[in-house]
Amino acid sequence: MKMNAIYKKETACILIVDDEPVNLKLLDKMLSAQGYLNLVLVQDPTLVVDIYRQQRIDLILLDINMPHLDGFGVMEQLKSLGDPLFPPIVILTAQHGQDFLLRALNAGARDFITKPFDRNELLARVCNMLDAQLAHRLLYDQKDVLDEMVQIRTDELRRTRLQVVQRLGRAAEYRDNETGNHILRMSHISALLAKAIGWNEADCELILHASPMHDIGKIGIPDHILLKPGKFEPDEWEIMKTHVIIGANILEGDDSDLMKSAGEIALTHHEKWDGSGYPQGLSGEAIPLVGRIAALADVFDALTSARPYKKGWTVEAAVDWIKENRGTHFDPELVDVFMKLLPEILNICDQFSEPEHNK
Repeated sequence: MKMNAIYKKETACILIVDDEPVNLKLLDKMLSAQGYLNLVLVQDPTLVVDIYRQQRIDLILLDINMPHLDGFGVMEQLKSLGDPLFPPIVILTAQHGQDFLLRALNAGARDFITKPFDRNELLARVCNMLDAQLAHRLLYDQKDVLDEMVQIRTDELRRTRLQVVQRLGRAAEYRDNETGNHILRMSHISALLAKAIGWNEADCELILHASPMHDIGKIGIPDHILLKPGKFEPDEWEIMKTHVIIGANILEGDDSDLMKSAGEIALTHHEKWDGSGYPQGLSGEAIPLVGRIAALADVFDALTSARPYKKGWTVEAAVDWIKENRGTHFDPELVDVFMKLLPEILNICDQFSEPEHNK
C-alpha cells in the first residue's frame, strides 16, 4: 500500500520557468537558502511538458511573458495532460492590471508574485502553496489506500461467495451420492462453452459461479426417491422432476446477477431443444442460453461419471449419444461447439477427476 512516504516541503519538487537567467538565478538562491533543495530551473518554456512528464512536480513558478511560448500557452499544455494531482501554478509577473491577473487565474494559476520579488512574500506564497498541494497529495493517496482496501475486501467476499456457492452445490450432489467434483467439471465446461460462443469474461465467470447450484433443489427430494437405485415409478419421477422448481424457489428473491443466473439454470437445465423437457416444456431458443449450456455440460459429465448405481460411460459412447441428440435434447449449435472443444473439455475432466478412493 501507499502512504509510506513522509511529505516534507523541503523535499518538494518546484519547477521554475522563466526565460531570464537572472530571475532563475535569483529564485534559485532565495529558495535554496530557505532549504528548498529540489528545484528544477527551466529557461526554455517549450521544454516544460517533457520535464513535467519525467518527474513529480509539487509547485510551478511560471513567468508569463516569454518568447516562443508564453505562460498562458504553457498552462494550456499542462492542463491538457489531465493530471489528477496537478500542482498549483504561481505566476511570476511585472504586470499589475486586473484584467491580466484575472486572465491568469482563469487559465489555471492559483496565485501570483510580482516582480521585482519580495523575499518574504515569495517564501510565504511558496510555503502556502506547498502546504496545500502536499495535503492534497496525502488525501489522494489515502483515497488510493481506501480503494485498495475496498478492492481487497471485495475480492475476499467474492472468493468467499464462490466457496459458499460451490459448497451449496456439493451439498446437493452428496445427497445424490455424488462426490462434488461433478459440479466443478460441469461448471468449468459451461464457462468454456460460453467463452467459445463469444461471451465476455464477466459473463463467463458468472456462469462458472452460478452453474454449481443447478441441482440444489435435490435437497428437497425425499431420500427414498432421490437415493433409489432402480428406475422411478411414474409418480416418483414426477416428484423427482420437482427438484428444478425447488431449486429455483431456493434461489429466488435475490437481485444479484449471480443468484438470478443460478436460479435460471436450476429451473431450465432439464428443458430440451425439442420441447420434451421439464418443467415448462420450453423448446429451442425459448430456453435461456445459460440453461442450454448447463444442460450439455451436465449431461456429458453425468454420462461419463461413475455412480453407485451405474458405471461411467466411455467418452466415445457419451459423445455419440450427444451427437444423436443434437437438435432434440441439445441446442444443435452448442453441440457443434462442444465437439470442437472436446480436447479442452477432456482436460477439464482430468483436472477435476475423482480421487482414487472415490472411484
